[in-house]
Amino acid sequence: MEEGRILAASQDGAYVIRLTGDVRLTLCTTIDDYVHRMLDNPDFASVWVDLCGAEGIDSTTLGLLAKLALEVRARFGFMPAIYSNNPGITRLIKSMGFQRLFELHEEACANPDCINCIPLVEGSEGAVKDKVVEAHRVLMGLSEENRARFKDLMVVLERS
Repeated sequence: MEEGRILAASQDGAYVIRLTGDVRLTLCTTIDDYVHRMLDNPDFASVWVDLCGAEGIDSTTLGLLAKLALEVRARFGFMPAIYSNNPGITRLIKSMGFQRLFELHEEACANPDCINCIPLVEGSEGAVKDKVVEAHRVLMGLSEENRARFKDLMVVLERS
């Protein structure tokens, strides 16, 4: 599997976040930092997430995406779009309840002309652990199934 990367583009407050390869918790600080800067931009108007190039997405990344969608709805009153043309990824995001958070599109995304790799944000072990715990709390809040799915993991994370 290809190592995970986060690519992004924006124009006039419209943002695209593209996840490619195998996206893991090592990118959680980068994702969270970018999302905060994006949502704090006074020109923010929209965001869509492109998962068409993703080969794998871990639960921490899913939790951060859910947090993004919840924040967009709370602050701006709309559901962001999410694109996935990979049946396995689509099944995964549906199993997490993402169709209630995002406008789900099961087709390939358009290729933005200007996509840039987001620079990696280094995070301490404690900062990464905090992001992992926060992301899983968001996922657990989406459904009883998710609560049961991640209950044991959260016990371990909160003890360590």
